[in-house]
Amino acid sequence: MDSREAFIALNMIEGVGPVRARSLLEHFGEAPKILAASRNELLRVRNIGDDTAERIVHWEKSIDLTGETKRIADFGCHVLIQSDENYPALLREIYDPPLVLYVRGELTAKDKNAVAMVGSRMTTHYGIETARKLAYQMAYTGVTVVSGGARGIDTAAHQGALSGKGRTIAVLGTGINLIWPPENAELFERIAANGAVITQFPFNRPADKQSFPIRNRIVAGMTLGTVVVEANLTSGSLITANFATEYGRQIFAVPGRIDSPRSKGCHELIKKGAKLCEGAEDILTEFEYLFPASNKPPSAGETGVLPALELNDNEQAVLAVVKTADETSIDEIIRACGLPSSAVSVALFSLEMKRLVKQLPGKLFVRSR
Repeated sequence: MDSREAFIALNMIEGVGPVRARSLLEHFGEAPKILAASRNELLRVRNIGDDTAERIVHWEKSIDLTGETKRIADFGCHVLIQSDENYPALLREIYDPPLVLYVRGELTAKDKNAVAMVGSRMTTHYGIETARKLAYQMAYTGVTVVSGGARGIDTAAHQGALSGKGRTIAVLGTGINLIWPPENAELFERIAANGAVITQFPFNRPADKQSFPIRNRIVAGMTLGTVVVEANLTSGSLITANFATEYGRQIFAVPGRIDSPRSKGCHELIKKGAKLCEGAEDILTEFEYLFPASNKPPSAGETGVLPALELNDNEQAVLAVVKTADETSIDEIIRACGLPSSAVSVALFSLEMKRLVKQLPGKLFVRSR
C-alpha cells in the first residue's frame, strides 16, 4: 500500500480526521505504518483513545479501499495529498487541512491567487447580479474564484467567473459523485473543464449539518480573502467569513439595502471591520498585501502588472496620455484629454486600482512597469 491509498483509507475512518491524523503521522512517520500499527502502539499517541484505536486496527472490516480506488478511477477524478505539488499551499497552513482532496478537473499554480465569493442560497436579483459582475471582473484579472457550488450567490459566482473566461473552483459538501443542487449538473461540468470541482469527502457521502461547515473551512482556507456578497444573519457564508478571519485572511462584504434581511449579515461584517466592497477595485486595492511580488498571476506576464479590468472611455483616454518613462502631471493629462478635472481624477484613481498607473509625489503619474 502506498501513501496515497493509506491517506484515502484514513480519511474514510470515522473519528480520525485531520487533527488526530497529524498526531499519528508525527508518531509513526508515514500513513501506511498507521494502518499497520497495533492497538497498544496507537494508544501511545496523543489524542488517540480506545474507540479510535479500535477503528484503525480493524479498518479493513469497515473500509472498502479497493472499491474506493476503483470508484476514483471509474469516475475520472484524482486524489491529492498534502505532499503533492498542486495541493493548495494556503490550505496546508490551516490548523486542520484535509488529508485528501478528491479533484475533478485540475488544481494549478494559478490557483494560489484565489478569492472566495460566498453568500446566501435565498437571494435577491441585486445579489445575483453583483456576484456575477464581481466574479467576472476577478476572473478577468487572473484571480481564481472559489465558492461552494450551492444555489444562489455561489452559483452566480461560478457563472460570472466562467463568463470572464477565468478559473473557478467549486468545493462540495458531499462526495464528488453527488450533484447538489441537481440543476447545477451542467455548471459542474463547465467548472471541471475550467478549473476544478473538489471535496474532502469519500464517494457517496451525502450532505448533512456537519459537512457544510467542513466544506466552508476549505473555501476560506485555500483563498487569500473571502467576499460575502449577500447574507442574512444566519447564513452559512458567515461561517466561511469566520474561518477566514481565524486564518488571518481578508474579509470583504458587499453592502445592500438597510431594510433588506438579505444584507444584514454583510452589514454586520462591515461593522466588525470587513472591508466594504462596491466593486472589484475594492478587492484589487488589497493585492499589494495579498499577492507578494513572487506570487503574481502567471497571466500578468513579465511586467508583473495585473491585466486590466474593462476600461471605460475616460480611463482609455487618460491611459493613452500617461507615458511609460516620463512623469506626466495631472494638469497635462487634463489638457490633453479635454475632460473635466473631476473626471480625470476619477479615471486616474480607477487606473491606480487596476494597477495600470502609478502616482508619484506632486500629482505626477507614470504607467506601471
